[in-house]
Amino acid sequence: MTFSGAVTGGSGVPYYPQWESPELAGRFIDGSLRPAEDPRWAASGACSPAEYEYWSTKACGLACLKMILGSRALPVPPLMRLVERALAWRAYLPQDGRVLGLIYRPFADWVDREYRITAQVAADLPLETVTGVASPTTPVIASVHKWVRWPQRTPPERGGHLVLVTGAAGGLIRLSNPSGIPGASQHDTLIPTTDFARFFAGRGVIITG
Repeated sequence: MTFSGAVTGGSGVPYYPQWESPELAGRFIDGSLRPAEDPRWAASGACSPAEYEYWSTKACGLACLKMILGSRALPVPPLMRLVERALAWRAYLPQDGRVLGLIYRPFADWVDREYRITAQVAADLPLETVTGVASPTTPVIASVHKWVRWPQRTPPERGGHLVLVTGAAGGLIRLSNPSGIPGASQHDTLIPTTDFARFFAGRGVIITG
């Protein structure tokens, strides 16, 4: 496969995972280690390992926000401070023992008001739009199936997880995955657009300004 130089270089967007220890992500994913056992859990601002475990598994969208903030040289709050704001803006909705979210419209309102970030909600987001606009300065938070960390697999469905797309060229998409596998699918990962399409739910948020 011939990689296009337009996306093989680093995006310049810093990487933030949904867990505090990105090197342990593979173990959190395969279940050999619980997130509550993350030795850096306290850096999240959680009150306990249990609170950290609960929210870190739901924090893919907030990790994408951290990457966007970092790329703009804005302060990057710890996970639980972002959880608090997301709840306040109803971008997360606790319901019947679970949490709905990230909900795009209140998320867009939140980041506009508090960070002066313009986010275009795209409930119908063609893949061609993603590949046409995504860049380090216009990243796309895209809804994909979590198995996108293993591009060779066929997912049972699409969507349910969020990644940050920072470029596309030459039949490849560059993305950073908050729950990617260390050394394989975390930061500035390149995957063929045809593979990405199998995971992509056709919705997301375009950061336009």
